[in-house]
Amino acid sequence: MSRTHDHPGLDLTTEAMRRRHLRRVLEIEEQVHPRPWTHRTFVDELAGMRSGTRWYLVAYVGDELAGYGGLMFADDDAHVTNIAVDPAWQGRGVATEVLLDLALLCHDRGSRAMTLEVRASNEVAQTLYRRFGFVPVGVRAKYYENTEDAIIMWAHGVDTDDYAQRLALIAGRRS
Repeated sequence: MSRTHDHPGLDLTTEAMRRRHLRRVLEIEEQVHPRPWTHRTFVDELAGMRSGTRWYLVAYVGDELAGYGGLMFADDDAHVTNIAVDPAWQGRGVATEVLLDLALLCHDRGSRAMTLEVRASNEVAQTLYRRFGFVPVGVRAKYYENTEDAIIMWAHGVDTDDYAQRLALIAGRRS
């Protein structure tokens, strides 16, 4: 699955993550996360793509890998496992496009809900997730590095026409 995005000012495409992407993915991972995932973790996650329990994609701006994201599927739910964007590309719509592709996949697969955890301090990400219909439902105390709380967020009705319309609006109003 490869997709070209009509995003103003960005020559943005997404495609399925492969092992060949991991060097650059790990560079971004180390820049944005205090406890980055390891090469082994990503290899294990990519193995889940073969069985259909995981899905990971990378986002390119031109020929530069600028971000990535992933999902874990469990029954009718999908868990957003990771979304990260190179600091040089943050605030320019890359995360929106990554989450849009992930949400479209969930809708197309018939997932009924999506969930994720986000740092309590990451208000920018929380705003993005709210735009996609995620609402806070709880807290995981000291989830990150045993110091920072995680906000648990859910988006329900991902399989509905209303949610498809939400995604169409997001796709039409890139920001």
